[in-house]
Amino acid sequence: MATLHPLNIPDELYEQLQELAKAENSSVDAQVITILQNALEIKTQETEDERRKNVLKLLEESRLRREKLPKDIEWPDSTAMLREDRDR
Repeated sequence: MATLHPLNIPDELYEQLQELAKAENSSVDAQVITILQNALEIKTQETEDERRKNVLKLLEESRLRREKLPKDIEWPDSTAMLREDRDR
C-alpha cells in the first residue's frame, strides 16, 4: 500500500476530520481514505454519464445521416456482398 505523506491541513479541517472519525468509530486515516474514495467514485460516475451522452449524440447523428441518403437508389444486399467476398 502506498503512503501519502502528511499535508499541511488547516487545524479547523483536521478537527472536523477527527470529529467525523470519532462519530463513525474509525481513525482519521480511514476517514480520509473513505472521503477520497467517495470523491473519486462520484468523479468516475460523471465521466460515465458524459460517455453515455456522447453515445446518444453519435446515434442521433448517425440517424440523421441515414435520413439524408437518397431514397431512389437501390442499395446492394449486404449479406449477398459478404457471401461474394467470402467465396473469393
